[in-house]
Amino acid sequence: MTHDAPPSPVEAHLRYQHLLQRLEASEREFRRLGRSVLHVQEDERRRLARDLHDGIGQNLTALKHRLAQIGDALPVELGTLRASLDEAIALCADTLDDTRQLSRLLRPPILDDLGLEPALRWLARSLGEAAGVAITVEIEPIPALDEELQTLLFRITQEALNNVVKHAGARSVLVHLVERSGRMQLQIVDDGCGFDPVQAQAAGGTGLGGIRERLQLFNGQFELRSASGHGTRLRAVVPLDNR
Repeated sequence: MTHDAPPSPVEAHLRYQHLLQRLEASEREFRRLGRSVLHVQEDERRRLARDLHDGIGQNLTALKHRLAQIGDALPVELGTLRASLDEAIALCADTLDDTRQLSRLLRPPILDDLGLEPALRWLARSLGEAAGVAITVEIEPIPALDEELQTLLFRITQEALNNVVKHAGARSVLVHLVERSGRMQLQIVDDGCGFDPVQAQAAGGTGLGGIRERLQLFNGQFELRSASGHGTRLRAVVPLDNR
């Protein structure tokens, strides 16, 4: 009966290096596939947003105008019918506003047309005005960013601000974006009620897990600090060369 001799230190080191290379290659492939999925999702969001705006939105606009024309042509004595038409026009207008808002939230055209900074300022203004929260955006001069990185930073900010509006009870929020040493650094700080980060991430439903997973696909880092009554600070760091 023979026994295989244990590998020499050199052989053991080579096996370890080979295993490490395979693990790194698998991780790179996982990230590539994950980013491909995000890219497909954003393309689908863009298509749906365009369909809502150019299809349903334009149809609702035409319907609203047609109802108004019919109302203007009604004789004065048909006041009850005119009132019903006015209600239908108002409902049409509300639905049109909801459709446009949904279209912008799915994929705001300003992100594709003007870039990240105008998109973040639009997001802060629209969410802040709707919720009665003062959201300040501070962006230092940053380099040109590719579409994937712009989308990543926009979606992180969107998710974080939605959490603040829904749960924090904050009066003010600061969104700060800067580039340092080849890395984009995004911080979102609020003066809300705060929470236990461990419990919140374990419970799910806050979108924090999604933010962390998105960042991991881009070799990014996620940091969250919060305490009851002391507000919350979210920090996301992602390298410009995130391959």
